[in-house]
Amino acid sequence: MADTPARTIRIALLDDHALFRESVARLLAAEPEFEVVAAWGSMDEALPTLLSEPVDIVLLDFDLGHRDGTQFLRCARERGYKGKVLVVTAGVEKEEAAALIRNGISGIFAKNNSAALLAEGIRDVMAGKLWVENELLQELAGGNSPDADNKSGRFTERERLVLTGVFEGLANKEIADRLRVSESSVKATLQQLFSKTGVRTRSQLVRIALEQHKNEV
Repeated sequence: MADTPARTIRIALLDDHALFRESVARLLAAEPEFEVVAAWGSMDEALPTLLSEPVDIVLLDFDLGHRDGTQFLRCARERGYKGKVLVVTAGVEKEEAAALIRNGISGIFAKNNSAALLAEGIRDVMAGKLWVENELLQELAGGNSPDADNKSGRFTERERLVLTGVFEGLANKEIADRLRVSESSVKATLQQLFSKTGVRTRSQLVRIALEQHKNEV
């Protein structure tokens, strides 16, 4: 039986630096399953044409001169954009990163990483994962004493350990190996976490944990 062809991922870029924007567009266009359908230099250029053709993911620069990525997110959602957004940035403050995650982005990617890693990040985001580097995730989740809220927290010790693995981007099998339990046990614990937090995916779980339960991780 022939392999099923991979679905084309339709990508748009919004970055006010022309050289970076054009270079990334060329690099991504070389990937067989990627199609770069738009490359915008400003919000004023992007918003009127955002829905003119299907876009699966927007690669969004956070610093857009006198505007920022949060403003684009709000305007894009108001106009009905339902695709994914991966912020590609030279750097964001912790508070800005937390606000972006709360506003539904699918990841934050550092511009000093390689083009190959960006392609991997796009694929992971399209597979439903949240792409945030471990250092930033740990910074967002930290800042509280380890004993704070644990005695009365909503999560059990097993749930906290599994959630920590999710934060680190580990697969279920990797979490199971770390905890020396079966993979089915990890899956069951994840379902408990989904039920407790009212979410359906790992990326949603990370977002709600960062926003509401960071003292328990």
